[in-house]
Amino acid sequence: MPEPVRYEVHDHVRLITIDQPDKMNALDFAANAALIAALERFDSEDEARVAVLTGAGERAFCAGADLKTYTMAFAGRPGPEFRRRYTNGHGLGGITRNLEIYKPIVAAVNGYAMSGGLEIALACDVRFCSPNAVFAFQDVAWGFHPCDGGLVRLPQIVGLGVAMEMVLSGERYDAEFAARVGLVNRVVPQADLLDEAMAYAQGLARRAPLAQQAAKEVLLRAYGQSMREALALESRSFHDLGQTEDLDEGTTAFRERRPAQFRGR
Repeated sequence: MPEPVRYEVHDHVRLITIDQPDKMNALDFAANAALIAALERFDSEDEARVAVLTGAGERAFCAGADLKTYTMAFAGRPGPEFRRRYTNGHGLGGITRNLEIYKPIVAAVNGYAMSGGLEIALACDVRFCSPNAVFAFQDVAWGFHPCDGGLVRLPQIVGLGVAMEMVLSGERYDAEFAARVGLVNRVVPQADLLDEAMAYAQGLARRAPLAQQAAKEVLLRAYGQSMREALALESRSFHDLGQTEDLDEGTTAFRERRPAQFRGR
């Protein structure tokens, strides 16, 4: 039986593909565990600097959780112990909750990104999509609301007003809308989507990895802090980068007018 998630090594970039196109790349328990394991592997590998996350086929990035599987877990209206385990565990795909990865992750959204699938895309740092992409939080149609970061990340990315519209209506939105409100960074022809996402990731991988990771951490942790606290966090991070070999290499390369060769040290 084929693995539900593929993990490919491309120099310093890792291509992670949800490979269940017959299910619109929806995640059952096994596929979800496999995606979490792939992302944990990416985080642990020193040579891995950037990941591209996508779905197999041309119909869907990820249609969210496989409701046939997950609704059974909630059908009995679980009690406090289940809620504690659910809250303290990983969210769908891992990166949506309690799996903090500060290496850059690029989403290549090649079709439907629905509910939990949209939450996974929101947990990535940069989002490219094809013109046939469709985005939606349809949860309110079935009696619940987004529960893996959608209510938290969506307003940070598109603003509160647009987030309210998307979440409360449960309607579907196309690639043009997503680009207009800043939900995606680029709309790329379907045939070129993965190549462009990989090329962009390879470009990121040539930059200073420690600086990228530190910057991502500050960007994420500064939310909700006072200006004073956020600026202090930024200053401490900048000071720490001053102790790295990569900074020496970067400044030397600038003086010598050559591309820097960063080693992540």
